[in-house]
Amino acid sequence: MRVLVTGATGFVGSYAVADALHAGHDVTALVRPASREPFANLAGHPRLRLQRADLRDGRSLTGMFDEIDAVIHLAAAKSGDFATQFAGTVLSTENLLSAMADSPVRRLVAVSTFSVYDYSHLAAGSVIDERTPIDTDPRRRDEYAQTKLIQEQLYRDEASRREMCILRPGMIYGRDNLWHALLGAELGPLFLRIGGRSILPMTYVENCVEAMTKALDAPDAAGETINIVDDALPTQAEYIAALERQTEIPSSIRVPWPLMKLAATTISAVNERLLDGRAKFPGIVVPEKLDGRFKPFRYTNDRARKLLEWFPRYGLDEAFRRSLSDVDLVAERAAAS
Repeated sequence: MRVLVTGATGFVGSYAVADALHAGHDVTALVRPASREPFANLAGHPRLRLQRADLRDGRSLTGMFDEIDAVIHLAAAKSGDFATQFAGTVLSTENLLSAMADSPVRRLVAVSTFSVYDYSHLAAGSVIDERTPIDTDPRRRDEYAQTKLIQEQLYRDEASRREMCILRPGMIYGRDNLWHALLGAELGPLFLRIGGRSILPMTYVENCVEAMTKALDAPDAAGETINIVDDALPTQAEYIAALERQTEIPSSIRVPWPLMKLAATTISAVNERLLDGRAKFPGIVVPEKLDGRFKPFRYTNDRARKLLEWFPRYGLDEAFRRSLSDVDLVAERAAAS
């Protein structure tokens, strides 16, 4: 199959390219025009082709999909103000779909996120699965959640025109991305570890991209939305303890979840009552943003196992060992094709 991967030089994208090559596909990696020596570690791979273009500029995509069978769409903006993230996530997706309109692309594997769920209206301890409602009023959520929700609507609008599989991974972790936003947040000079007992909705990057590759041609995945989380998910405390066994971690102060939630709720109420909501506070003291990262829930990957026949290859300790090793994991996976 001829596969194009957007966001190919990003943390997840490089692994997605390698895994698609490993599966025997001919891969076109979409990279930005300014990218310097992308995929130098895969130079000369007979089934890898680089295509330079900027998804924010629809003109640069003309004819790009004429010889493509399927697309893994990973490109998105994860930082910056709303305008920046809208351009990198929503506008880029609009341009992608427009450029694909008359192409032979049969299937789009559209990568979304757990951030779209409406956590604040769910009871703590609920199971998050594909039937869980998404947020319909995300004005108090962060820019990432807001733009990914708009992007998902674009995907659903496109579903009538081609095979669509929406994947919603939890937090994707791996090399250089082991200490992450589900553990806590910086507040001035301090790092606050918020909670300890909550289960982490996580997937190791090599496990996650295998699900993406399987979604390219899994017959039962067309038209489906599928959550991607690993087996035997750790709590925050278990994750940190496992990480500490293999490397140093940042110094931090632990704040119990109920105390953090009470503080955020109180600050929000005072802001609304006395300041008409005009005061701006860090995300960890905005209840809706706090819920999206730290409120305790349970998770399942049953649908991914059934529809994709996906079974996470690496457990937590092995994922840490691989992430902290000197092995070039991208080159290793691609070379094994």
